[in-house]
Amino acid sequence: MNLQQFRFIRETIRRNFNLTEASRVLFTSQPGVSKAIIEFEDELGIKIFERHGKRIKGLTKPGAAVASIIDRIMREVDNLKKVSDEFARRDEGSLVIGCTHTQARYFLPKVIPEFRKRFPKVRVSLAEGSPSQLANMVLQEQADLALATETLANVEGLTTLPCYSWEHTLVVPPDHPLTSLTSTQAKNITLEQVAQYPIITYDRAFTGRNSIDSAFASKGIVPDIVLEALDADVIKTYVDVEMGVGIIAGVAFDPRRDPGLVGIPVGHLFGEHVTRIGLKKGMFLRDYVYAFLNMCAPNLTRENIDNEVVFEDVE
Repeated sequence: MNLQQFRFIRETIRRNFNLTEASRVLFTSQPGVSKAIIEFEDELGIKIFERHGKRIKGLTKPGAAVASIIDRIMREVDNLKKVSDEFARRDEGSLVIGCTHTQARYFLPKVIPEFRKRFPKVRVSLAEGSPSQLANMVLQEQADLALATETLANVEGLTTLPCYSWEHTLVVPPDHPLTSLTSTQAKNITLEQVAQYPIITYDRAFTGRNSIDSAFASKGIVPDIVLEALDADVIKTYVDVEMGVGIIAGVAFDPRRDPGLVGIPVGHLFGEHVTRIGLKKGMFLRDYVYAFLNMCAPNLTRENIDNEVVFEDVE
């Protein structure tokens, strides 16, 4: 057995058992991939993949165990390369950040410019997606880390670290009836008051939407959600044309940036949320990744990160 066979098997699994896609990514021929897999199965004396005719349909039970071992071996091979890079080029490389639109638009602009000043030779890329997509990017090593509020903490194979906490904000036009509330009334606004108006908020996969649904359901209220969107900018656009009231992440509202809207904090209705940073368990981290994490959250020291990521059991 050899590393090339391991790569072929890992990529075949990553490409949903599509040998054509796997061979394209590996820059080789489909028959070559198929032959290498068969030779590996013959050497082990077990079938790794379930087949229907010549097509691979999935993993066998022993194949799942083999795939897990191969993934660990290839992760350590990749870590060896990263160790070499770390000591040969300590301040050069790339950093791919998986993030939702909210993180890309409102949080990361506070971090990335300073990071670029400290590490001008590091190429930074943003890969946007839904929380579940971001988790998959990190697991498949298409992104070095991911920032999101939902999903990450529940994904097997990821370690997540707290980044920052936030609450929802209700956004309305300046002439909306809710803007006539006194400061005390606004602080104590109720779900019943909010539900009097059409609501524009996030898609169910994003930014605390579950807590919004749960809060209304706990009161037996069925809100009139007239529009669901993937990011706060879209929500604010439709609030501005008076289609309804918006419920967005507090970090996405700034009175200076949004002069045509009024924000009413509603954390008491929908709770506090924590945006987390997800990293693949057992991965070797470059020095500049530690620095980036610390810029995102000062409490994330190298020691704290190592205890959670590098030395965590990955069996």
